[in-house]
Amino acid sequence: MSEEQIIRKATFNPKVCNYWLLSGIIVLTVTVVGIPFLLLWVPLGLIFTRRYLAKMECELTSKALKVKKGILVRVEKTIPLEKITDMGMIQGPIMRQWDLHTLTVETAGQSGPGSLVSLTGIVGATEFREAVLAQRDASVATPVEPTRSSGEVLDSSTNDLLVEIRDSLLRLEQALGDGASNQGTKK
Repeated sequence: MSEEQIIRKATFNPKVCNYWLLSGIIVLTVTVVGIPFLLLWVPLGLIFTRRYLAKMECELTSKALKVKKGILVRVEKTIPLEKITDMGMIQGPIMRQWDLHTLTVETAGQSGPGSLVSLTGIVGATEFREAVLAQRDASVATPVEPTRSSGEVLDSSTNDLLVEIRDSLLRLEQALGDGASNQGTKK
């Protein structure tokens, strides 16, 4: 088995901790009931967002996108490049202020709504996205197999099969045509 070559490792912007912290503050403030919890959220949020960011890893290899994240519950996903259908970029108004993006990875065969993986705060998110999509295209590209030319003669068994299929289709068309004309006379 060949070794996978690491093409690019993602680095995360430390400003993403401030974004997560502010997002929590906004949610707690808007819910009104959460306002008393702000006193807990600010110090605990600072601790947990920094730890969460320290545990986030993402690397692009020659065959897959590998993601690791989480504090209490560690999530590790290896997404084969040929399964990636799209990588979206999301940037809200607060994210624009801090030049942050969220990259979302969607795959073929993915169940449920939303993206398979969501990564917020990658430095150079646009370039990382382009690198992943370029590597996906390079790994999926396969040489085109030669096709039959229109002038090539089919062997007799293939020809016989095609004649049989044609005859069956003609019989079906005739039967359907007779059935339609019979229904028209019955009315």
